[in-house]
Amino acid sequence: MQKSEVICVLDLCKTYTVAEREAGVGAALASLLHRRKQKIAAVDQISFALAPGEIVGFLGPNGAGKTTTLKMLAGLLHPSSGEVTVLGHTPWRREPAFLRQITLVMGQRSQLIWDIPANDRLFF
Repeated sequence: MQKSEVICVLDLCKTYTVAEREAGVGAALASLLHRRKQKIAAVDQISFALAPGEIVGFLGPNGAGKTTTLKMLAGLLHPSSGEVTVLGHTPWRREPAFLRQITLVMGQRSQLIWDIPANDRLFF
């Protein structure tokens, strides 16, 4: 990370392992003894850097990994691989100095109450 960067992401990946089975009672019983697993890449080798004061948008279709990436930047998820520094810290180490600098991480705008002003929303 260079001094001019507040967020630096290098080859960030997050892969989930999910159980896979066919429908039906027989398949459910068979999966108790032998479970097939599949790896799903939620984030696949993204890299970027942000400078102080830079404003960016994070756009993409559903399932593109936007929320997963933001959760890794906030330290809520551990990546499968890659490097991340935010304000000189590794987010998932959850160091007190890092946590004091994070104000709010919020997803799903549908959870907001649009009729209430921003200050009242924060208070609420």
